[in-house]
Amino acid sequence: MKRSVLLLSAILIVTALLAFTVKMQNTDAIIGSWKNGEGTAIIQVYKNADKYQGKITWLKEPIDPETGKPKLDKHHPDEANHSRPLLGLVNMWGFKYTSSNEWTGGKIYDPKNGKTYSCKISMDGNNKLNVRGYIGISLIGRTDVWTRQ
Repeated sequence: MKRSVLLLSAILIVTALLAFTVKMQNTDAIIGSWKNGEGTAIIQVYKNADKYQGKITWLKEPIDPETGKPKLDKHHPDEANHSRPLLGLVNMWGFKYTSSNEWTGGKIYDPKNGKTYSCKISMDGNNKLNVRGYIGISLIGRTDVWTRQ
């Protein structure tokens, strides 16, 4: 009897530790390199303090055909930012893990149109991110599916 109680206790402790470890791993599951749905960019998602952000690390077409030079953030609403390069640009920030493989409270910047949107991210398996940009409420927006690189 005493032995079965010890065995049951050990099983419960191991199960609790595994559940805690899985939960801890899920919080950082979005860290890595992700290709956007169009295949035109790779974004490196990383942790900054207690939040997650991402920067553009690869562009399919890094050179501006008009100038023959690296693409710049020419659509940003603040003209002071028009000279900053797109490569290395932090284009998503402020995400916190909430639950059930979801990160919310962040913003995403689209350098194609110079607009910033509220954003939430959810995992679909280990290698797909559903990145939903929206204005106001998440029902009014668009989801882009990114794949791990």
